[in-house]
Amino acid sequence: MRINKYIASAGASSRRGADELIKQGRVKLNGAVITEPGCDVAEGDVVAVDGREIRPAAQTVCYALNKPPGYVTTTSDDKGRATVLDLLTDVTVRVFPVGRLDYETAGLLLLTNDGDLSNHISHPSHKVYKTYSAEVRGDLTLDALRRLREGVPIDGRRTAPAIVELKKQKGNMSLVEIKICEGRNRQVRRMFEAVGCKVTYLQRTAIGEIRLGRLLEGSYRRLTPQEIEYLRGC
Repeated sequence: MRINKYIASAGASSRRGADELIKQGRVKLNGAVITEPGCDVAEGDVVAVDGREIRPAAQTVCYALNKPPGYVTTTSDDKGRATVLDLLTDVTVRVFPVGRLDYETAGLLLLTNDGDLSNHISHPSHKVYKTYSAEVRGDLTLDALRRLREGVPIDGRRTAPAIVELKKQKGNMSLVEIKICEGRNRQVRRMFEAVGCKVTYLQRTAIGEIRLGRLLEGSYRRLTPQEIEYLRGC
């Protein structure tokens, strides 16, 4: 097995990320630092990343979690805050979050042990749309909706076109469904800020065709092999 695939199968990185780890001299094969991504790993070889031995997962697993607000989307937190992994009480396989949901945002989060699958879902080039339900305060005009659909500047770079549907509006409060294929930091909140509005509640309801459905807040379920194959093919 090529070493970049081995690293991805162990959930330590995507294959592309594995190539970077190798170039940075952070990967050892049988105790020796390697710098070329083209080498193979044979049975019995020992691979370590940043000094930690890794092994490929025997099987790809993926979980759908309904993340409550107040959890960080990381595997650990230096501030001692609760992480999304704290909610996976009976999961014995080492998994990690696919992308991020910010601290205040609720809803669908996928966690997997497969770096390639994670990269495929997260990378904007594959256009796996993430659907959000946003409660918004402010003057959300037709022009503001048009700007959101066409893309707004964040940190000097325009967001990709979004699919935006106004579901309900009363006074200065609006309920909006928005679909984006990027995953920039606090992107949905900052998109609405760019048109003069503030998100008061945000929930992710779907990733592609994988939907939150009736999954209770704080609960999770294991995706079926068919759902995982769907995500690979998005």
